[in-house]
Amino acid sequence: MTAATDRNHDHTDNADHADEAGSTDERAANRPSAEGTSENGSRGDGAPEGERPQGHAADAGSGRAEPADDDHARVDERGRADGDGSGRTDSAGAWDDGLIARRVTETATGHVAAVESRASSPQTVTTLTYDGPLRSRLEALRELVGLSRTRLDSRTLAEAGRVLDEAAARRRLSGQHTVVAIAGATGSGKSQLFNALAGVAISETGVRRPTTALPIVCSWSDGASSLIDRLGIPGRLRRRPMQSAEAEAQLGGLVLVDLPDHDSAAVQHREQVDRVLALVDAIIWVVDPEKYADAVLHERYLRPMAGHAEVMFVVLNQIDRLPGEATEQVLDDLRRLLDEDGIALGEYGEPGATVLALSALTGDGVGELREALGQFVKERGAPGRRIAADVDAAAARLRPAYATARRAGLSEEARDEFADRLADAVGATAAGEAAERAWLRNANRACGTPWLRLWRWYRDRLEPSTGRFPQRAQQDEEATARQRVEQAVRTVADRASTGLPAPWAQAVREAAARGSQGLPEALDKLAARAGLPPGRPPRPGWWPVAVLAQASMTILQVMGGLWLLGQIIGFMAPNLGVPVLLMLCGIVGGPLVEWSCRMAARGPARRFGAEAERRLREAAAGCGRARVLDPVAAELLRYREVREQYGRVTGVGAVVR
Repeated sequence: MTAATDRNHDHTDNADHADEAGSTDERAANRPSAEGTSENGSRGDGAPEGERPQGHAADAGSGRAEPADDDHARVDERGRADGDGSGRTDSAGAWDDGLIARRVTETATGHVAAVESRASSPQTVTTLTYDGPLRSRLEALRELVGLSRTRLDSRTLAEAGRVLDEAAARRRLSGQHTVVAIAGATGSGKSQLFNALAGVAISETGVRRPTTALPIVCSWSDGASSLIDRLGIPGRLRRRPMQSAEAEAQLGGLVLVDLPDHDSAAVQHREQVDRVLALVDAIIWVVDPEKYADAVLHERYLRPMAGHAEVMFVVLNQIDRLPGEATEQVLDDLRRLLDEDGIALGEYGEPGATVLALSALTGDGVGELREALGQFVKERGAPGRRIAADVDAAAARLRPAYATARRAGLSEEARDEFADRLADAVGATAAGEAAERAWLRNANRACGTPWLRLWRWYRDRLEPSTGRFPQRAQQDEEATARQRVEQAVRTVADRASTGLPAPWAQAVREAAARGSQGLPEALDKLAARAGLPPGRPPRPGWWPVAVLAQASMTILQVMGGLWLLGQIIGFMAPNLGVPVLLMLCGIVGGPLVEWSCRMAARGPARRFGAEAERRLREAAAGCGRARVLDPVAAELLRYREVREQYGRVTGVGAVVR
């Protein structure tokens, strides 16, 4: 390394230290005026007037710059070169983005000279515009996250929320620029490639590892300051490439970022890489013949980002170290590894990652990369493709929470089975049978013989009633009914949640459990109201005729008996035939009428019992539907809604089962 280069690095370190340690008062004291000198008499580059290098002087009026002895002059974008803190001066030679322009000139001593260049005027930045399908997918993802906040935990939705935030932030920034990061392992030569693309030695290279500690950015055109601010790169690390019409025409709109090593021993370096990679529009992965198959690169970065193939360049650097046909062999093996990672390769006109081989040291293949990169930037589709790939990745992570291989829902069969279980729990069948018996009993009482009714009344009066066994039976019956209700709720919840993803299955079960609270008590009240109707059961039309016939049979018996009694006491003339015949007609006719009424009453009694059972079943089903089935159906409906939104997010458009 030459003495000039040593002085160059010393100056760079000192300038970096001065930029970081300078106070606000010092910046105000050294603020340049419109003529390019500061208030304390020093020049705009921070050097005192009497100590400025005498080799060359910058021509501020013409916008041209001439080389000076310092190889790495730096200006902080945060406002150290101007008075308004915007990175621009008030004069005609205003800075845009606070970027340092550089140009490579070969001198007799062989060192690189850094020069300053000024933008002619600020440019109007056109914000990014997403196409219709991507906007629809982002809107669907936003709806999906909103519908799922009460069902999924924040960690599950964190990635989707980050994608929405980044998409909104990127949309507000320039759509005329494409931010491309150069990433690679230690010693892969990414900084050397960065310098080769810029045409000037911007990023430090060397054998010391790690060489790159912080991201360094280089912009080929103005208007990218907001994009660079989003990356969190300070002004002292912002550069301009070699100024030439050819470079501007080929790479205009490119914002290139040199990242620290992704496998650096310093944790903060790896954190910087992960942070910036999540914000850039495209990535150039630089690998070398020794570490192109590194497991860290493939497992931590390439495989998880396989869906971002369209915004990836994979560059095999240092091919000058490979003899003969070894380059093609290594390149083929690299393609094989990328295919195993799931990265689509952009071959034969298909979309995918671009794989190239080059040597940043000799320049072999750098022109091909520059041409491919220029075409990539001119298309201005990288930001949208990057966001679309992020949406795909977020949707893939959310798939277990929404997609299922089975059709989920609550079938009519499951609903009917739940209603039947509740009806059994409240004893709908038993209530119907009791109603039928009550109707028959009422018919027997109305149409039966008086003597039989009197006997039954007397028997009921004589039977003791302690109340112990009926009370115990009632308690057992209530406990059994409660268990039946709980079992019915668990069964219908399991039926409804079968096939659902775990979060939604849990939500369905919780909705059913909430509805089951107080359900047995509500069913008991319904059973008391809807079991037997108030008042006497309805009577058929033939009932009065049967009652009159039974009364006639009783009258015949009484008349025959009185006639015989009158003959016995001598009150009437003896004549046994007629009174005996009357008594026989009454004695035989009464039970015959009662039996006939009983046969005729079976049909109406059965219908009456069925009606009572139906009312109780409907009441139980209505109570179960309001308390359990409706909340479960609401959860299932919400799941169908989010499933449809998930289908829109994935771009399928159809409902995902």
